[in-house]
Amino acid sequence: MEQLLLDYGLYGLFILAFLAASVFPVPSEPGFAAMILAGSDPVACVVAATLGNTLGAATTWAVGRWGSEAFLRRFLGLSEVNRERARRIFARFGPWSLLLAWAPVIGDPLCAVAGLFSLPMIRFFPPVLVGKFARYAALAYLLS
Repeated sequence: MEQLLLDYGLYGLFILAFLAASVFPVPSEPGFAAMILAGSDPVACVVAATLGNTLGAATTWAVGRWGSEAFLRRFLGLSEVNRERARRIFARFGPWSLLLAWAPVIGDPLCAVAGLFSLPMIRFFPPVLVGKFARYAALAYLLS
């Protein structure tokens, strides 16, 4: 991870954040923190990480929308019980539940479930973008 960031800077951070929000279990926070602590512009880091993480979440949305049943069950843990629970959450909170798309453990499944329920991208992106931006902005503030 360090080599990726050293070689590619903000582009590397974008890739790392993208992978962290997709189905790959890679944390982006250590790399994000390392970039800021090494003197990178915090605003540029927030923008790169937010965009990468949001696009990664869109990839997870696409997996939920067009992925096979076996893939959803096996890799994302979306059993019928979990889907019913997600249906209730979405019925109660709608797309605003996606403000938590940044959260560990529940974030990726929330994005996949949004795709599974065919939530339009126009309603998917705003809460995901806001939640992910808030997380990286808060982290940058704490590190600066």
